Amino acid sequence: MAFTAQDVKNLREQTGCGMMDCKKALTEADGDMDRAIELLREKGLAAAAKKAGRIAAEGVVVSMVDEEKKVGVVLEVNAETDFVAKNEKFLTFVNDVAKTVIEQAPADVDALLHCTIAGGSETVEAALQDKILTIGENMKIRRFERLTGDLVAYVHGGGRIGVMVQFDTNVYDNPDFNAFAKDIAMQVAASVPQYLDKDSVPADVLEKEKEILTVQAMNEGKPEAIAQKMVMGRINKFYKEVCLTEQPFIKDGDITVAKYIANTAKEFGGEIKLTRFVRFEKGEGIEKREENFADEVASMMKK
Repeated sequence: MAFTAQDVKNLREQTGCGMMDCKKALTEADGDMDRAIELLREKGLAAAAKKAGRIAAEGVVVSMVDEEKKVGVVLEVNAETDFVAKNEKFLTFVNDVAKTVIEQAPADVDALLHCTIAGGSETVEAALQDKILTIGENMKIRRFERLTGDLVAYVHGGGRIGVMVQFDTNVYDNPDFNAFAKDIAMQVAASVPQYLDKDSVPADVLEKEKEILTVQAMNEGKPEAIAQKMVMGRINKFYKEVCLTEQPFIKDGDITVAKYIANTAKEFGGEIKLTRFVRFEKGEGIEKREENFADEVASMMKK
């Protein structure tokens, strides 16, 4: 499988490794991106690769909670340009779609498109087509997650990242609970956890991580028996990177998120359990066509 200069650039962005190391890894992996990442990690050159692919698509992510109904939604709607993502009509439409999800609980995006939009008489699909015609740009409702219970919503960077965190607690009405919950949501936004806690890490993911770390240790010249012991220590580091409750708390690196939650529960005189989180980053995993600026100008000059 051949690979391009763009593949090398993407691998470098995901792993933080040098350009030549990325090129060698892709050559050895015959262009397979996932295998190239494994090779770089086995050689001790890369940490766990960032989960998200290139962030390229425009649009907005919203996170909204109806406190009375105890229902929330994180929603991503894509557009072609950043300019449209700041358009008041576009943002009003996105918020109406979020309210529709809260009120009507559609099973998926297809079902959502057939719902009557909140505050209107037409379907979400008809309203979407109307906005496309009015604004003159293609738009797409990409995904949403609807949660119920004790929730807190957080949006970062004007809609670049949307987070929702779900709790099981008897101190939700504490006046200081919202500030605490926002801290957790900001942690999710900033530290990009992949799992809630150690128990949430799938067995196959854990086994693959152990395999990579074992090869890494043996590449350092350690005997297999010692390598196996080293792996157990390194797995704990892996947990701290990918599990929300194991991560160092962003406002106090001396304690974990789990410890911060426990301390707060004790302070509030109740129980707080973190049960779920959702984090959407605008355009993650979407590859947007990259234009060659020089070719584009040359093409325009010919017209």
